[in-house]
Amino acid sequence: MTTIGRTRPETVGTVTVVGTGVIGGGWAAHFLRRGYDVVAWDPGPDARDRLASLLDSAWPSLERLGLSEGASPDRLWWADTLEEALADTDFVQESSPEVLERKVALLAQIDRATSPEVVVASSTSGLLMTDMAVDCVHPHRFLVGHPFNPPYLIPLVEVVGGQKTAPEAVTWAETFYTAAGKTALTMEQEVPGFVGNRLQEALWREALHMVDSGQATVQQIDDSIAYGPGLRWAIMGPMLTFHLAGGPGGMGHMLDHFGPALLEPWTRLDAPELTSELRDRVVAGAVDEARGRSVAELERKRDAFLVDLLLLLERHRGDG
Repeated sequence: MTTIGRTRPETVGTVTVVGTGVIGGGWAAHFLRRGYDVVAWDPGPDARDRLASLLDSAWPSLERLGLSEGASPDRLWWADTLEEALADTDFVQESSPEVLERKVALLAQIDRATSPEVVVASSTSGLLMTDMAVDCVHPHRFLVGHPFNPPYLIPLVEVVGGQKTAPEAVTWAETFYTAAGKTALTMEQEVPGFVGNRLQEALWREALHMVDSGQATVQQIDDSIAYGPGLRWAIMGPMLTFHLAGGPGGMGHMLDHFGPALLEPWTRLDAPELTSELRDRVVAGAVDEARGRSVAELERKRDAFLVDLLLLLERHRGDG
C-alpha cells in the first residue's frame, strides 16, 4: 500500500516550485501570500531576476487581498540544483514549458529526487498525466494541478490524476489546494485541455473565425464579452446564466425554447444532438447548482453583483 503525503495537507509547511516563469512564478507568489516557505528552482539564467520582478509587482495586490499570518517574500529560498530544491519538501508544483518530452524527463527527475509519499502536481494546461508520468517509478503520487493566469489572483485550480494516480493523492491535493486558498475543481477523468481551457478554446476558435472572415474586429470581440456575457459569467458561469434565460421555467424552458437554435449555423463548431437524455441531464445539473434558489432569487443576486461590478469597472476604466 502506498503512502500519500509526508504530512497532512492542512499542515504543509514547505512547497517547492519547479519552474518560475509566468505560471510558476505566480504559484510562488500565491504560496508566499498564504504563509508557506517556498523553495524555487529554475535553470534559466535570469530566473531569479524575473521572479523578483514578479513578486515586486504582485505583492501590493496581494497585500490588498490580505496576507496570511507570517506571509512574506522573504520566505522564498532559491535552490542551486533540482535535487536541493526537492530534498525536504512537502509538496511540489511543476510549471515547466508545455513540451511533452521535456515534461516526461523532468517528472522522472523529480520522481527520483523526492520521497515516494510527496505529492507532485503539474501546471500543464492540456497534457495528460497518464502521458507525462510514463517514466516515473512512483506514478501514484503524480497529478495535474492546472491553474489560471495569474495563479496568485485567479482562485481556480483543476485537479485530475492519471491512470496510475492513486485516488488518495487526488484527495490529498484537493484538500491541500483548498487549505492554500484555491478553489479546486476535481475531475473524475482525464480530458485534454481539462474544463476551463476547453471552453476558452471554443470561444477562441470562433473569435478567430470571425476576425478571419471580417465579421468582427478584435475590439468588437473583446467588447462583446467584457460588456456582455462576461459580466454575468463572473458570478454564475454560462450554465446557470442560461438557467436564468429560461425565466421562471429555468433551464428546461430555455432548452425547449432555444434548443432548435443549436442547429443554426451561428458558429463553426458542431452542436451535439439535443436528445431528451441530454436535456434532462442539463436541466438536472442547473437545478442542482441553483441549490433550491428560485430563478427570481438568482436574478436578484446576479443583478446586485452586476451593479457592484459595473461601478468597480467604471472606476478602473475611468482613464480610458
